[in-house]
Amino acid sequence: MNSVLVTAGPTREKIDPIRFISNYSTGTFGYEIAGEAARRGYDVTLISGPTCLEVPRRVKLVRVESACEMRREVKKEARRAGCVIMAAAVCDWRVRSPGWKKIKRHRGDKTLKLEENPDILEELGKHKRSVLVGFALETENLEKNALSKLKRKNLDLIVANKLSKRCGLFGAGPTDILMIDRLLRKETHRRKTKKELAKIILDKVSKLGL
Repeated sequence: MNSVLVTAGPTREKIDPIRFISNYSTGTFGYEIAGEAARRGYDVTLISGPTCLEVPRRVKLVRVESACEMRREVKKEARRAGCVIMAAAVCDWRVRSPGWKKIKRHRGDKTLKLEENPDILEELGKHKRSVLVGFALETENLEKNALSKLKRKNLDLIVANKLSKRCGLFGAGPTDILMIDRLLRKETHRRKTKKELAKIILDKVSKLGL
């Protein structure tokens, strides 16, 4: 049986023991993909940042918090996966020196020094062993940026969407996506739920070699 590795949800990067940097991802897309893959009979591992979602049936869940934790678990699980679907919204930066106790309010500005997190998707692309799927959320130049990411990170498929008021990208609402595969074939799907899109994405992945 082929195995599928899916990442989902946000990561949290600690500022101090109470506060963190994160994003608006709910993890819905990744959880829907993991659930659909399990229904199709695949052996599924889901590496998830913090969410409030129910774990799909017959899915092995690995919980993480930070980008570095996600990287460690992805490297471990990707070795045996026939397909890796990186749907998580991994924070690009982390605080260089998180406080070990609560940072107190004080007058004037407070500066946080940030450093880049490892690019997990790019690392997988450099040493690719399986079908590799990436996601891109853009605010402009959707197709251009998605195509650049597909090539730069050596992906087999990229699923891209654009932040807009019309489509609720975060949560379970309808979403528009643009898919581009390694042969530069493009597909656009409009006003689909993430449950519907999970089926479309896995249909496409199966044609790419899963």
